[in-house]
Amino acid sequence: MGVHFNINRTHYLLAGLVCGFVLSYYSPQDYSEFVTECPEATEHSNKLLEHGGEFEPQLNLEQKPMIAKKPVKNIVRPRYYYTELGIREKLFVGVLTATENIESLATAINRTTAHLVNKMKFFINADNVQSNFLLKNIVGFTDTRDNLRPFHMLKYLADNYLDEYDYFLLQTDTTYVNARMLRRQLEHLSVTMDVYMGTVDDGFSSDDEDGGGAQKTRQYCDLHAGIILSSGVIRKIKANLDWCVRNCASNNHNVNIGKCVAYSTKIRACLESWQGIDVTSYRLSNYKLYRDFHLIAKEAAFNEASTVFPVTSADDFYLLHAYYSRVHLERNGRVKRELHAEAMQISNGTLLNDILEVRWPLGVPKTNPPESRHDVIPWIALNTTHAFMWNSEVNVHRLSAVDEEDIRNVLNKTIMEAARNSPDAEYRSIHSAYKRFDAVRGMDYRLLLNFYDRKAKQMTLKSFEVIKPISLIEIVPSPYVTESTRVAILLPTFEHQVQESEQFLEAYEKTCMDSQDNTFLMLIFFYRADTPSKGDEDVFLPLKNIALALTEKHKQDGSRVAWVSVRLPPELSAQFDENYRYHSSLYGPLARMSFVAVDLALRKIGLESLVLVCSNTASFRPDFLNRVRMNTIQGFQVFSPIGFMMYPCEWTGLCKPCENCDVGQGSGYFDRANYDVVSFYSNDYVAARKQLEPALPIVRSDRDIPNLLLNDSVPHGFDATITSILDLFARSDSKIHVLRAIEPNLRFGRAISNFLANDTHGERFSKLRCPEEDRQRCIRIASKKQIGDVFVQNTKQYENREVV
Repeated sequence: MGVHFNINRTHYLLAGLVCGFVLSYYSPQDYSEFVTECPEATEHSNKLLEHGGEFEPQLNLEQKPMIAKKPVKNIVRPRYYYTELGIREKLFVGVLTATENIESLATAINRTTAHLVNKMKFFINADNVQSNFLLKNIVGFTDTRDNLRPFHMLKYLADNYLDEYDYFLLQTDTTYVNARMLRRQLEHLSVTMDVYMGTVDDGFSSDDEDGGGAQKTRQYCDLHAGIILSSGVIRKIKANLDWCVRNCASNNHNVNIGKCVAYSTKIRACLESWQGIDVTSYRLSNYKLYRDFHLIAKEAAFNEASTVFPVTSADDFYLLHAYYSRVHLERNGRVKRELHAEAMQISNGTLLNDILEVRWPLGVPKTNPPESRHDVIPWIALNTTHAFMWNSEVNVHRLSAVDEEDIRNVLNKTIMEAARNSPDAEYRSIHSAYKRFDAVRGMDYRLLLNFYDRKAKQMTLKSFEVIKPISLIEIVPSPYVTESTRVAILLPTFEHQVQESEQFLEAYEKTCMDSQDNTFLMLIFFYRADTPSKGDEDVFLPLKNIALALTEKHKQDGSRVAWVSVRLPPELSAQFDENYRYHSSLYGPLARMSFVAVDLALRKIGLESLVLVCSNTASFRPDFLNRVRMNTIQGFQVFSPIGFMMYPCEWTGLCKPCENCDVGQGSGYFDRANYDVVSFYSNDYVAARKQLEPALPIVRSDRDIPNLLLNDSVPHGFDATITSILDLFARSDSKIHVLRAIEPNLRFGRAISNFLANDTHGERFSKLRCPEEDRQRCIRIASKKQIGDVFVQNTKQYENREVV
């Protein structure tokens, strides 16, 4: 009889556990007897044990250093942050037009829309394109096939502006765009979604089969009403542009663009609304604007439209633009009033204005708190003609024509506001007025006006606060300049200024020639009529010897010093007046001598040079020349720095002499009345001189000097106050800007220091007199505080002596 065993998976599991237990029980605990010893490994392991078991790496110095198999690429960062962050402009407008419409419809579109969008281009056929169009943003296509024009435009946009704009508006030259409305609507759309928006072309729709055989009705956007495409749609069209060109069998631009969009993006129909934003258009079907505008303006669809079409007259474009601009202003005024009422409601509640930071007027920032007492912006007292305590040096200052007109306008506006709020008040006079200019806030006025109250029959005093806030700040574009331009320095010198010019040459060699700065120095010597100009009796012989020595020493570097001699007429050859020592300008009262120097020197320099007319009493650092190069722009701007006049501290003993120290109130002041230093380009100067030649005769030789300096007759229409080169550019009709700014690295004061160095006791200095009419141009030897301290100290000593 046989025995049958039924073994399942449980039995196998139990048997495996038993076998594993038996093997683990009989296996030895010391595994070293099963391992064959390696002498090297054993010796190394003993060393590890000797060092506490720490691993000591063995360095392989053979074939080191090894060259990386794949070189590391340097990361090139974009120049602008918006390029790296992918920040783009909002709207690009492309207009399909024709050559015959450039001067009419296209020009009207450009004048009414181009300044309200980020970019606009006009696309025409280039078969017979003229080159003298006043409109410059035109693109011409040599392919004259009309059905391919939209695709040429799309390819141009994709190749040049795809990564710069979020949305592209395609239109014809009969479409007026309410650009403010359209941009406000596009601000609320997501730029990450594909957008194909516009007005559906009611005259055409097609039934196409999709991949499953189903019929799909496609509606295309009307190009005459404007088609909005996102940058994502343009990118996909660029990838499928060949298919679009092959399948543009229709002569209808709406169909060709719509089919291309549908194939590239799978967007089946034109969208008139997207993400809750309605971009609508208004069709002028049976209306004439010049006749029926009063009826059209009452329709809500017209007032809310982003585009209006078809517009067939340039005058209609201007009419529409004027109307929509007025609607935009009314809307802004309404929103402003609502915000003002809401802010006032909040400010009159339980919270304080300081907590809410509500300031008057709303939307205008408050002034920045001053960091020190020197940063406090002072209030200037004024009336309708003069300002009082204009600065620390002038007590009474006549207002300029612009300032007078400004205070009159402010006063008239204030009187009108007072009459509206208090009908019984009658304006009589100004009690007091103050103004203050804050670069953050604007121009503030505080007015106290005398009124006569007709009802109460008595005089009343009313206080008003007026502000002219700073509006939109505009950055003036300027041409690109570099710091490698060669500077031609002109240094006029009179006979009594030889010592100052020698000191200037010594400093010029250290500052410019030793450092191989790209400069050229020309000395201009003014000889009196009877002064020898040759031989050992030449008064300028030391300067000529220094110029020759410097040129020979630095001839390998290309630096040289030249000179030109000018003979003054007998009328201007009088003996030097010692009172001119007080004058801050090197020309003294003959300010027009600067024109003589430049007119005669430019003949030897050329018309393409950057010229710096300098003063021999000045000293400067290398940074100053770089500032001259950056601020002087050919055909655009001239630069006139305001130098720092140093006090003669060695002579007065009221301050510490230090030429390399920072500027301060105790060491000097910025001489705003000194116009000796100015930089310009030669051709700009020549153009301005020719323009004002009737008032300022050009000096072509020494014989022409009296015509310039002694001519008191001024032709009608010209200003007789042109005395400096800066006035020349400011009074001319050229579009050249005049930049005048303080320059701490340009310092004056060498002439008065040399004069006082030879006058230890001040005997000669005490005899000098500053004319009353030139008080602003006279040199100050100390500040008011320093002179006041000396006066108080001497007064106390005198009083003590009297008591004794």
